[in-house]
Amino acid sequence: MVNLSEDIRSLTDFKRDTAAALEHLRSTGRPLVLTVNGKAELVVQDPASYQKLLELADRMEALLAVERGLKDIKAGRTKPLKEVLENLGKKNGLRR
Repeated sequence: MVNLSEDIRSLTDFKRDTAAALEHLRSTGRPLVLTVNGKAELVVQDPASYQKLLELADRMEALLAVERGLKDIKAGRTKPLKEVLENLGKKNGLRR
């Protein structure tokens, strides 16, 4: 999570002292919000934290898919596995 008092810097300051900004990224694991004319323009993040964010997003997508599946079950929008397999077999010219 971004700390508003520590993780917002101007792009000019970032360019002026990139080494300090990189050390901040490594030590906190938090992204930096870089501003231009006082307005947020971009976010800089270290690779490990970005990877963690991607993994969390993937996990959230999986959880949402499970939730949709459970809703489909409750709403009766399902078919027996045997029927699905038979339909797939017919569609693809497969025999049992």
